[in-house]
Amino acid sequence: MDWAASCAGVILRRCPICGCDLIIGHGRRRKQAHDAHHDWIGIRRGRCRGCRKTFTFLPLLSLPYSHYSLLTRCQALRQRFVEHCSWEEATPTLKDPNRVPDSSTLRRWAHGLDCSQPALSFLRQTLARITHWQVLGAPADHQVELSSWLTPVLQILWPLRC
Repeated sequence: MDWAASCAGVILRRCPICGCDLIIGHGRRRKQAHDAHHDWIGIRRGRCRGCRKTFTFLPLLSLPYSHYSLLTRCQALRQRFVEHCSWEEATPTLKDPNRVPDSSTLRRWAHGLDCSQPALSFLRQTLARITHWQVLGAPADHQVELSSWLTPVLQILWPLRC
């Protein structure tokens, strides 16, 4: 399953500002989301007819203000913390080999983890689940399982958007 394509047409109708179901489509744009299968992804935009605010609907695995997908970040952190690779060896596999993040970027991603969580033990479990999901190819019956743990994972990994 292509995570970017499955989210490309999604538009939420309820406005988070005014609370009315008045959001309509307001075009598309492209965003960098580098991983093993993507360089750029298409994303939808919407505009609330009530309060006139414009919104961008990002897929779950594409964090705001980042050029790398969450899968890429998790791959690098898994290689570092689970497989015990050096920062230089933990470089993720990308579709465009010219876009590989520097080892200092990988360190910054790890440094941005929420320190209030039991980071390493939880991170290992999270990375194992994401790896399992990737290996399975995320068939449709795993969608429910994925959504049940992805939201808490994103809350903990949210600081990785830096």
